[in-house]
Amino acid sequence: MAFLKRIWNFIWHDDSLASWLVNLILAFVLVKWVIYPGLGLLFGTSFPIVAVVSGSMDHEGMDFDSWWQQQGGWYVERDIDKETFHFFPFRNGFKMGDIMILRGIEPKDIKIGDVLVYESSTHRNPIIHRVVEMNLEEGAWTFRTKGDHNTGADYEVIHENQIERTGKAILRLPYLGWVKIWFVRLVGLE
Repeated sequence: MAFLKRIWNFIWHDDSLASWLVNLILAFVLVKWVIYPGLGLLFGTSFPIVAVVSGSMDHEGMDFDSWWQQQGGWYVERDIDKETFHFFPFRNGFKMGDIMILRGIEPKDIKIGDVLVYESSTHRNPIIHRVVEMNLEEGAWTFRTKGDHNTGADYEVIHENQIERTGKAILRLPYLGWVKIWFVRLVGLE
């Protein structure tokens, strides 16, 4: 019992560099192998939390009406009017460095305007864009997406299997993703 008490004091009360490093390792282990998988189980996805690493959904600080005046024509040409878009989730976009909370979703439950994260065959990082087209062919769904900031739809047609491990964005936490972005840049993984 005395041994456990010494460990507890070392972790929580010692101000040494060794104690700080042990705390850092414990935090990493706890997040990586307990919290993240627990959230994944709760939300039904392998990726319950993602950091936004590009500006493709950024509305550049414009209010909705100003953004629509600039980008709305593309949507209108595809029968998505301003009133419809106004009720889409994240209608004001989001920025690089935001954290998005995801929920797993069945392809049949996806709607035009939903923001999906999918595993791209052409990009290393998952893509997070808005659904602008859906098709059911031979019992399987395909989707086209577009970043709100982009001038056109993504080239890649998304198939059901590309969203099996990811899902639909349900919540945005601003700026918290910068921690991941800075760390990835610092260790040169980008």
